[in-house]
Amino acid sequence: RYLAAMSQNNPVYFREAVFEDVYPLYGQMDIKGSSSARNGATVLDLKHQLTRIESIIKSIAQVEKLPIYDQINFRIKKYLDDLLEELQVDSERQVLNFLQAEVIPLFTHLRKKNKELKALIDEYYEEVDESTGLIYKHRKDYDETVMMINKRMAAILDKKQIEAQKMYPHYYERYKTDGVEHNLYIGESITQKNSFHKVYLYNLRLWQLQAMCEMENQYYKLKEHMAVELDVASMILVFNGSLSLRFRMDEKRFDVDGTYNARYEVVKKRVDKANVKGTEERATQAGKITIIYSQEEDEMEYRRYIGFLQTMHQLDDDVEVLELEDLQGVTGLKALRVSLLYSKGKEDSQEYYTY
Repeated sequence: RYLAAMSQNNPVYFREAVFEDVYPLYGQMDIKGSSSARNGATVLDLKHQLTRIESIIKSIAQVEKLPIYDQINFRIKKYLDDLLEELQVDSERQVLNFLQAEVIPLFTHLRKKNKELKALIDEYYEEVDESTGLIYKHRKDYDETVMMINKRMAAILDKKQIEAQKMYPHYYERYKTDGVEHNLYIGESITQKNSFHKVYLYNLRLWQLQAMCEMENQYYKLKEHMAVELDVASMILVFNGSLSLRFRMDEKRFDVDGTYNARYEVVKKRVDKANVKGTEERATQAGKITIIYSQEEDEMEYRRYIGFLQTMHQLDDDVEVLELEDLQGVTGLKALRVSLLYSKGKEDSQEYYTY
């Protein structure tokens, strides 16, 4: 239709693709404290770099006894003291400006002047990233660890998704952020075969819970190979009811349609930061899977799935029912939280342990 109209030079637009009455499922495996870990890695790198520069400046001061070198070392100590207190938004920029304005020109001059100092300065530059002028050892370890987690977890989800599509076709998308999150939508309008029954929705919910358990298990097997020790927290959001899914031509992606359905997106964005009511404790925790819901029938349904997975040694017996604090525009949420059981070694092993 579009090409035919284009050939006749008529104005033409794509019709919007809308899937009515589909059931959403959302899950995420989030890296806990990722911002703190990243900041910690930045502080370690900056401290290491400033300490190396301080050592070289002391060596320079022994060759050339100038008061300016004491002043530079005083400034380095000041930067180190500031880093011990707290990493500020512009700490990295301040250190970089200091290096570019004073340290690099000095090192460039002294490399030509003294062979012993040249060897010291060359050794320092071996650790420095040429493009930024900063040492990136700890941050590189952090970035590579996050990338490895995301890659492995996304691969598990993608592989299991092939099996799930064979059970009943549905829409699937996943994103890598600090962790992996996924959206699933299932309903008659996606297949148009007059074959949908709610049993396929229940089946997909059980599949999702099992998939999250397997991702957690694989993560803890991966953990011993990671350069930086990070924890993850898994969460499933249960939405009671159906909604409309629209393909937005301007953004080239599917999104929920209408004001009522938009509430689902609001909950998704805010709920993983929710605390247990009356406490400072986060609903999501390392070593546990948190299922967030609002209706009692959802609780009963997921209790059945949890009971089933307990018999399969994927979940522990410590099921908690929690009330969550009210979020902006979102009230009345509850959560089921249960510890995961991790299997040691081979899949047929009878040994299981909690976080």
